[in-house]
Amino acid sequence: MHDTGPATHLPTDAATAAALRHVAATLAYRAAKILRDVPPGFDSMVFGPATRSPVQIVAHMADLMAWGITLARGEYGWKADGGSDWTVEVQRFFDGLAQLDAVLGSGELPEGAAEKLIQGPLADALTHAGQLAMLRGMAGRPVRPESYARADIVAGRVGSDQPGPRREFDGDASARR
Repeated sequence: MHDTGPATHLPTDAATAAALRHVAATLAYRAAKILRDVPPGFDSMVFGPATRSPVQIVAHMADLMAWGITLARGEYGWKADGGSDWTVEVQRFFDGLAQLDAVLGSGELPEGAAEKLIQGPLADALTHAGQLAMLRGMAGRPVRPESYARADIVAGRVGSDQPGPRREFDGDASARR
């Protein structure tokens, strides 16, 4: 193991907060696409004995946003608070994302908060969005692939009412042709 010396932190300035707000908006866009028009009964489908149900994943994502708010304020407070009502948990996730975005937009971050947000709640929630997308495919209603680099994602737009896709396609973009 190499000693890299004293820990360095990302800047705590408005540019870092703006970048984090864009990550939050990206999460909102991708999650909204995955969470709309789910198959009937998707919320409580069981895919395996060690797999969370979709509603449990969304509830965890909402808990992650609440945790992110505490991290953005320089605190560290985790609380599992989810339930089993799909509509409530989806709304709680987007409400939490909006609150996190508001905190990020309110000023400078405490030292180390940006790193904690990236490696903790934001990365974890993006991972869970991917899990939900895979589960939708297993449930027979996959999310269509999209060129997300061309998506209409705007910092500050973090609700479930995201714009439609600009460039979806069929097939697998990674498949050799």
